[in-house]
Amino acid sequence: MSKQLIVEYMPFNPVGSLNESNGAAYGIPGGFVVQGVLQRAGAKNQNGRVYPKQILERECRRYQQEYIDQHRALGELDHPESSVVNLNNVSHNVLKIWWKGDDLCGAVQILDTPSGNILKSLFKAGITLGISSRGLGSVKELRNEGVVEVQEDFELICWDFVSNPSTHGAFMRPTQMNESVNKNKQINKYGKVNEIITSILCEDGKCRI
Repeated sequence: MSKQLIVEYMPFNPVGSLNESNGAAYGIPGGFVVQGVLQRAGAKNQNGRVYPKQILERECRRYQQEYIDQHRALGELDHPESSVVNLNNVSHNVLKIWWKGDDLCGAVQILDTPSGNILKSLFKAGITLGISSRGLGSVKELRNEGVVEVQEDFELICWDFVSNPSTHGAFMRPTQMNESVNKNKQINKYGKVNEIITSILCEDGKCRI
């Protein structure tokens, strides 16, 4: 079976306050760090896929050694349809991953890059965000109708932050914030997103759009 790009969305609810001091616990004074669930093993997700835990455990060990330990576990703002992380769009770096039952948890530093500053501003404004894993691999349909299983050739690439996940409920948001269900509020929310992004890109008076 040939490998394909596999994209998944997971609920990621940041734990604790969102400020510039929460990175101290990770040796990053003034750093902006969020924690939450990155991936779930052994359960059917919204896309009808199941990730066997032994495969995710293997990929986590590799990701730890090849990326986290080398301080290059980078991800992007929004989800490109590519197997390569684009440095021009990097917004965050994964500092730590650990298992809690079948949930893969992580601590993620938001970087002071152009995309990272946009991401940080969106968090501070209370905008609902999503988080999404990106990987390469093949899948096999199981006997259960509508269920496919990720196979042994799966290779984890990264986790990205996204603005509009296609899977219902797959959003990352501060726990103290309430997700809007009002259509007019939803429109206003995305208008506010555009205002934030524009203000950052044009903060020196020279727009880089």
